[in-house]
Amino acid sequence: MNNPIITRVIEQMNDLPDDLQQQVLTFVLNLRQEHLQEFGNAWDVLESLTGTIEAPTDWSAEHGHYLYGTPKQLAN
Repeated sequence: MNNPIITRVIEQMNDLPDDLQQQVLTFVLNLRQEHLQEFGNAWDVLESLTGTIEAPTDWSAEHGHYLYGTPKQLAN
């Protein structure tokens, strides 16, 4: 634990009575949960970006053409 902020928090908490330490822990857990909900996980971020990028309509079928310049496949 080399983070000076964490070290200071722990030092301060050691001086608190047990009931106040529990309140601090509850506060930190709630704060962490709010942070996780605000930013979400990687899938949430990707889902939020769905449909926001302009791309050709045949992007998924012709990604090789758009990424690597390969010839387009003939439509069946």
